[in-house]
Amino acid sequence: MNKKTNPKNAPDSRRLLPMLLAVVVVILLGVLVYITTSNKDDEAIVFDNLPNYTDVKGTIVVDGLKYEKQPHLGSKDAKVKVIEFADFKCPACKKWTATYLDTFIKDYVDSGKVQFYFMNFAFIDRDSYLGASAGEAIYKQSNEKFWEYLHKLYENQGDESKIWITQKFILDFVKNNIDGLDYAQFEQDVQNHTYMYDVKEDFKIAGSYGVNGTPKFMVNGVLLPNSSYETLAAAIEAELLK
Repeated sequence: MNKKTNPKNAPDSRRLLPMLLAVVVVILLGVLVYITTSNKDDEAIVFDNLPNYTDVKGTIVVDGLKYEKQPHLGSKDAKVKVIEFADFKCPACKKWTATYLDTFIKDYVDSGKVQFYFMNFAFIDRDSYLGASAGEAIYKQSNEKFWEYLHKLYENQGDESKIWITQKFILDFVKNNIDGLDYAQFEQDVQNHTYMYDVKEDFKIAGSYGVNGTPKFMVNGVLLPNSSYETLAAAIEAELLK
């Protein structure tokens, strides 16, 4: 014989559902707090390893362009000296390099008309400084390897709005892409921010000559109004006719 269920002993679904929802909300809040905290910890680690201009020791005196300290291409006897001011995080710098640099070298550097220099204007974010100081560390070992670094780093450029030139990234990148360096020395220089003075010095020099963005070009000490290839070529040709 079947017994009828006593309604008084049955679970009250109207009370059970809110309890379950409350448990789910607590779990979700816990997960959210964990993810947020983990992301902040990761960001703290990233920023702790990034250099800062305010940490650079020593007084910087702007007393000329200091061509002798910059990575270069071409003959020192060339009549025209061209400086490019650039930031490795800058998409426009990447585009100019990919579109025009080989043509520029063929037309003006290899022909002996121009000696071409690279000067850091690392301004976009703190990882700009790290990319620049890593480049300085490579340049101190090999001018030739610096230009290899420049090309390959632009080819692997990350999002301008994000921190992507971390210590881990740059150490792995150079280890896997740039052969022929004293890697142990490079690693030490990056970790110790050995050449941040040089990066800040470049920044101060460039700013004193009116540089306020990248890429910018200077021809025989005169800053050009824009970065178009036509403007650069015209300025060079004018100097060659003098």
